[in-house]
Amino acid sequence: MCSLAALARGCRPAAKPCCLCWCCCCSCSWAKCVCARRLAARSSEGGPGKKPRDAGPHEPLLLDGDAPPTLEEIQSWGQSFDRLMRSAAGRKVFRDFLRGEYSEENIMFWLACEELKRETDPDAVEEKARFIYEDYISILSPKEVSLDSRVRETVNRNMVEPTPHTFDEAQLQIYTLMHRDSYPRFVNSPLYKTLARMSAGSPGAASPAPAAPAAPAPPAPPADK
Repeated sequence: MCSLAALARGCRPAAKPCCLCWCCCCSCSWAKCVCARRLAARSSEGGPGKKPRDAGPHEPLLLDGDAPPTLEEIQSWGQSFDRLMRSAAGRKVFRDFLRGEYSEENIMFWLACEELKRETDPDAVEEKARFIYEDYISILSPKEVSLDSRVRETVNRNMVEPTPHTFDEAQLQIYTLMHRDSYPRFVNSPLYKTLARMSAGSPGAASPAPAAPAAPAPPAPPADK
């Protein structure tokens, strides 16, 4: 089964029905992409006897019943990084791209910070903050994100009494890094270009609206007698 990156190189998924896709029509290009990504993630864990690799605690894969993004939404991802990051489907595709660049920890950290900011229970805030610190800030973590010394010192001070906004400065720095560094490559990548092209050619893609019929000409005035 092909991954999204393989689809961009011209590999096509099998035409047989796919029970893992949330879309009942396997001719749907987006459903093919999601199905390919799910199966690739499962197979990467070493075979059917292994537990399938999940999408992490902060951004699950598309679930049954999730609507595919529209062509307009997919095209907007290439026009604005903010729009890409506001779209759940866009974040998933961008995360796949970052995984291929070995920088998936950046979006995972950003998502973890978003989850922390929605937490209201003080005990849960402290627990999640320490989880984020150990996973993405600690120099001992294999998923450490790249922060400058000033921001790192700010985070260390904030960790004395964690709040939902403990990592705000660090989150902004990583968001800016993804915007300036990874996003331009994503927009020009075969993965995104192929996805946009496949969506544009799918049966559900929007077509230009037909031109409105011309208004009838007013009747000519009667001739003078």
